[in-house]
Amino acid sequence: MRTILGKLGVGPKEMLRRRDRSFKELGLTGDESDDELIAAMASHPTLLQRPIGVVGDRAVVGRPIEALLELG
Repeated sequence: MRTILGKLGVGPKEMLRRRDRSFKELGLTGDESDDELIAAMASHPTLLQRPIGVVGDRAVVGRPIEALLELG
């Protein structure tokens, strides 16, 4: 996960879907440590912004979908 975040150039807080049902159910605030957020995203993948496109050492969040063209 940290590798992908590094390629995106963001931390887990920026990738967190705060409107996801799991966010509320888990009682998350977004102020948790990076390690706690990464663990929550690993256990509940819907918390992670997606899709994520990865090519080599670059990655982008595919929202809007056209953002994936940046990797081409």
